[in-house]
Amino acid sequence: MAFQTVFKRYELKYLLTKAQKERILQAMAPYMRPDQYGRSIVRNVYFDNDSYQLIRRSIEKPEYKEKLRMRCYETATADSTVFVELKKKFRGVVYKRRLSLTQKEATAWLCASHPDKNDSQIAREITYFMQHYRGLKPKVFLSYAREAYYGKEDKEFRITFDDTVLFRQTDLSLTVPPSGIPLIGSDQVLMEIKCVGGIPFWLVKILSEEKLYKQSFSKYGTAYTRFILPQLKEETKYA
Repeated sequence: MAFQTVFKRYELKYLLTKAQKERILQAMAPYMRPDQYGRSIVRNVYFDNDSYQLIRRSIEKPEYKEKLRMRCYETATADSTVFVELKKKFRGVVYKRRLSLTQKEATAWLCASHPDKNDSQIAREITYFMQHYRGLKPKVFLSYAREAYYGKEDKEFRITFDDTVLFRQTDLSLTVPPSGIPLIGSDQVLMEIKCVGGIPFWLVKILSEEKLYKQSFSKYGTAYTRFILPQLKEETKYA
Protein backbone atom coordinates (compact mmCIF):
# COMPACT_ATOMS: atom_id res chain seq x y z
CA MET A 1 0.00 0.00 0.00
CA ALA A 2 1.29 3.47 -0.91
CA PHE A 3 1.58 5.98 1.94
CA GLN A 4 1.84 9.73 1.79
CA THR A 5 5.38 10.69 2.76
CA VAL A 6 5.38 14.51 2.70
CA PHE A 7 2.86 16.85 4.32
CA LYS A 8 2.60 20.63 4.39
CA ARG A 9 -0.43 22.10 6.12
CA TYR A 10 -1.90 24.06 9.00
CA GLU A 11 -3.01 22.12 12.07
CA LEU A 12 -5.57 23.92 14.24
CA LYS A 13 -6.40 22.42 17.65
CA TYR A 14 -9.50 22.69 19.82
CA LEU A 15 -10.42 21.06 23.14
CA LEU A 16 -14.10 20.09 23.22
CA THR A 17 -16.54 18.08 25.26
CA LYS A 18 -17.96 14.85 23.88
CA ALA A 19 -21.34 16.57 23.49
CA GLN A 20 -19.72 19.30 21.38
CA LYS A 21 -18.01 16.63 19.29
CA GLU A 22 -21.39 15.04 18.51
CA ARG A 23 -22.83 18.38 17.39
CA ILE A 24 -19.80 19.00 15.18
CA LEU A 25 -20.16 15.52 13.66
CA GLN A 26 -23.76 16.34 12.78
CA ALA A 27 -22.68 19.59 11.11
CA MET A 28 -19.88 17.75 9.26
CA ALA A 29 -22.04 14.97 7.86
CA PRO A 30 -22.92 16.62 4.49
CA TYR A 31 -19.29 17.61 3.84
CA MET A 32 -16.96 14.97 5.35
CA ARG A 33 -16.43 11.20 5.18
CA PRO A 34 -14.77 8.93 7.77
CA ASP A 35 -11.45 7.56 6.57
CA GLN A 36 -11.06 3.87 5.79
CA TYR A 37 -9.58 2.94 9.19
CA GLY A 38 -12.50 4.12 11.31
CA ARG A 39 -11.67 4.49 15.00
CA SER A 40 -8.06 3.46 15.56
CA ILE A 41 -5.55 3.53 18.41
CA VAL A 42 -2.53 5.63 17.47
CA ARG A 43 0.70 4.66 19.23
CA ASN A 44 3.76 6.92 19.32
CA VAL A 45 7.26 6.82 20.76
CA TYR A 46 8.81 10.29 20.97
CA PHE A 47 12.58 10.72 20.86
CA ASP A 48 14.55 13.26 22.86
CA ASN A 49 17.83 13.46 24.73
CA ASP A 50 18.33 13.31 28.48
CA SER A 51 18.00 17.08 28.81
CA TYR A 52 14.68 17.00 26.91
CA GLN A 53 16.11 19.55 24.50
CA LEU A 54 13.49 19.08 21.79
CA ILE A 55 10.40 19.43 23.95
CA ARG A 56 11.88 22.24 26.06
CA ARG A 57 12.47 24.23 22.90
CA SER A 58 9.04 23.36 21.55
CA ILE A 59 7.11 24.67 24.56
CA GLU A 60 8.97 27.98 24.33
CA LYS A 61 6.89 28.51 21.14
CA PRO A 62 9.72 29.53 18.81
CA GLU A 63 9.10 30.30 15.14
CA TYR A 64 10.75 27.00 14.25
CA LYS A 65 10.55 23.70 16.14
CA GLU A 66 10.87 20.01 15.32
CA LYS A 67 10.15 16.55 16.75
CA LEU A 68 11.03 12.95 15.92
CA ARG A 69 8.70 10.05 16.59
CA MET A 70 7.94 6.47 15.63
CA ARG A 71 4.25 5.67 15.08
CA CYS A 72 1.93 2.76 14.34
CA TYR A 73 -1.78 1.99 14.42
CA GLU A 74 -1.74 -1.38 16.14
CA THR A 75 0.42 -3.09 18.72
CA ALA A 76 3.48 -3.86 16.62
CA THR A 77 5.44 -7.02 16.01
CA ALA A 78 8.96 -7.10 14.57
CA ASP A 79 7.57 -7.23 11.02
CA SER A 80 4.75 -4.71 11.44
CA THR A 81 4.81 -1.52 9.38
CA VAL A 82 5.60 1.55 11.46
CA PHE A 83 6.28 5.14 10.49
CA VAL A 84 9.32 7.22 11.33
CA GLU A 85 8.19 10.84 11.27
CA LEU A 86 10.15 14.07 11.37
CA LYS A 87 7.71 16.85 12.17
CA LYS A 88 8.65 20.51 11.83
CA LYS A 89 6.67 23.69 12.39
CA PHE A 90 7.70 27.07 10.98
CA ARG A 91 5.58 30.18 11.42
CA GLY A 92 2.43 28.16 11.98
CA VAL A 93 2.90 25.80 9.03
CA VAL A 94 3.48 22.10 9.78
CA TYR A 95 5.88 20.12 7.59
CA LYS A 96 6.05 16.37 8.06
CA ARG A 97 8.42 13.86 6.47
CA ARG A 98 7.52 10.20 6.90
CA LEU A 99 9.09 6.84 6.07
CA SER A 100 7.46 3.41 6.43
CA LEU A 101 9.69 0.60 7.79
CA THR A 102 9.25 -2.58 9.76
CA GLN A 103 9.32 -2.12 13.51
CA LYS A 104 12.58 -4.09 13.65
CA GLU A 105 14.23 -1.88 10.99
CA ALA A 106 13.02 1.36 12.55
CA THR A 107 14.19 0.37 16.02
CA ALA A 108 17.62 -0.68 14.74
CA TRP A 109 17.99 2.64 12.91
CA LEU A 110 16.75 5.02 15.60
CA CYS A 111 17.74 3.15 18.78
CA ALA A 112 20.87 1.25 17.81
CA SER A 113 22.30 3.65 15.21
CA HIS A 114 22.32 1.02 12.47
CA PRO A 115 22.27 2.85 9.14
CA ASP A 116 18.97 2.81 7.28
CA LYS A 117 19.15 1.08 3.90
CA ASN A 118 16.82 3.71 2.46
CA ASP A 119 18.89 6.40 0.74
CA SER A 120 15.98 8.74 0.11
CA GLN A 121 16.03 12.47 0.81
CA ILE A 122 13.74 11.91 3.80
CA ALA A 123 16.06 9.26 5.27
CA ARG A 124 19.01 11.64 4.91
CA GLU A 125 17.04 14.42 6.65
CA ILE A 126 16.22 12.15 9.58
CA THR A 127 19.82 10.89 9.82
CA TYR A 128 21.08 14.49 9.87
CA PHE A 129 18.51 15.35 12.55
CA MET A 130 19.74 12.49 14.76
CA GLN A 131 23.35 13.51 14.29
CA HIS A 132 22.57 17.16 15.06
CA TYR A 133 20.65 16.42 18.27
CA ARG A 134 23.02 14.02 19.92
CA GLY A 135 21.86 11.38 22.38
CA LEU A 136 18.33 10.96 21.07
CA LYS A 137 16.52 7.97 22.52
CA PRO A 138 12.92 6.90 23.26
CA LYS A 139 11.66 9.13 26.08
CA VAL A 140 7.85 9.06 26.04
CA PHE A 141 5.12 6.69 24.84
CA LEU A 142 1.86 8.39 23.84
CA SER A 143 -1.33 6.74 22.64
CA TYR A 144 -4.87 7.90 21.86
CA ALA A 145 -8.06 6.76 20.18
CA ARG A 146 -8.58 8.65 16.91
CA GLU A 147 -11.46 9.14 14.52
CA ALA A 148 -10.42 10.76 11.24
CA TYR A 149 -12.52 12.36 8.51
CA TYR A 150 -11.70 13.89 5.12
CA GLY A 151 -13.55 16.30 2.85
CA LYS A 152 -15.87 14.89 0.20
CA GLU A 153 -14.68 17.54 -2.26
CA ASP A 154 -11.18 18.09 -0.89
CA LYS A 155 -9.43 14.99 0.45
CA GLU A 156 -6.56 17.12 1.75
CA PHE A 157 -8.97 18.75 4.21
CA ARG A 158 -9.12 16.56 7.34
CA ILE A 159 -10.57 16.65 10.82
CA THR A 160 -9.48 14.27 13.57
CA PHE A 161 -10.90 13.64 17.04
CA ASP A 162 -8.61 12.20 19.73
CA ASP A 163 -9.69 10.93 23.13
CA THR A 164 -8.25 8.57 25.78
CA VAL A 165 -4.87 10.30 25.48
CA LEU A 166 -2.37 8.33 27.60
CA PHE A 167 1.34 8.80 28.31
CA ARG A 168 4.00 6.74 30.03
CA GLN A 169 7.78 6.82 30.56
CA THR A 170 8.30 3.06 30.78
CA ASP A 171 7.88 0.27 28.19
CA LEU A 172 8.89 2.70 25.44
CA SER A 173 8.12 0.33 22.60
CA LEU A 174 5.38 0.03 20.00
CA THR A 175 5.29 -3.70 20.76
CA VAL A 176 3.76 -3.05 24.20
CA PRO A 177 -0.02 -2.37 24.38
CA PRO A 178 -1.19 1.16 25.23
CA SER A 179 -1.47 2.20 28.87
CA GLY A 180 -0.49 5.19 30.97
CA ILE A 181 -1.53 8.43 32.65
CA PRO A 182 -4.45 10.36 31.08
CA LEU A 183 -3.53 13.78 29.67
CA ILE A 184 -7.07 15.05 29.09
CA GLY A 185 -10.32 14.54 31.00
CA SER A 186 -12.64 11.61 30.37
CA ASP A 187 -15.21 13.98 28.81
CA GLN A 188 -12.67 15.85 26.69
CA VAL A 189 -11.80 15.42 23.02
CA LEU A 190 -8.94 17.03 21.12
CA MET A 191 -10.07 18.07 17.65
CA GLU A 192 -7.51 18.94 14.97
CA ILE A 193 -8.37 20.66 11.70
CA LYS A 194 -5.71 19.89 9.08
CA CYS A 195 -5.85 22.11 6.01
CA VAL A 196 -3.66 23.74 3.38
CA GLY A 197 -5.75 26.91 3.19
CA GLY A 198 -8.78 28.45 4.87
CA ILE A 199 -11.51 26.49 6.62
CA PRO A 200 -15.03 26.31 5.11
CA PHE A 201 -17.88 28.53 6.24
CA TRP A 202 -19.98 25.67 7.64
CA LEU A 203 -17.12 24.82 10.01
CA VAL A 204 -16.55 28.45 11.01
CA LYS A 205 -20.26 28.63 11.81
CA ILE A 206 -20.37 25.59 14.10
CA LEU A 207 -17.14 26.64 15.86
CA SER A 208 -18.69 30.04 16.53
CA GLU A 209 -21.96 28.52 17.76
CA GLU A 210 -20.06 26.26 20.16
CA LYS A 211 -17.77 29.12 21.27
CA LEU A 212 -14.70 27.06 20.40
CA TYR A 213 -11.38 28.83 19.90
CA LYS A 214 -8.08 27.61 18.52
CA GLN A 215 -5.51 26.82 21.19
CA SER A 216 -2.04 25.45 21.53
CA PHE A 217 -2.03 21.85 22.75
CA SER A 218 0.92 19.49 22.39
CA LYS A 219 0.43 15.99 23.78
CA TYR A 220 4.16 15.56 24.43
CA GLY A 221 4.40 19.14 25.71
CA THR A 222 1.53 18.54 28.13
CA ALA A 223 3.16 15.33 29.42
CA TYR A 224 6.45 17.16 29.92
CA THR A 225 4.97 20.21 31.65
CA ARG A 226 2.55 18.39 33.93
CA PHE A 227 4.51 15.29 34.84
CA ILE A 228 8.09 15.05 33.60
CA LEU A 229 9.30 18.54 34.57
CA PRO A 230 7.96 18.37 38.17
CA GLN A 231 9.58 14.94 38.49
CA LEU A 232 12.92 16.32 37.26
CA LYS A 233 12.70 19.23 39.71
CA GLU A 234 11.98 16.84 42.56
CA GLU A 235 14.94 14.65 41.63
CA THR A 236 17.21 17.71 41.43
CA LYS A 237 16.08 18.92 44.87
CA TYR A 238 17.21 15.69 46.52
CA ALA A 239 20.31 15.10 44.38
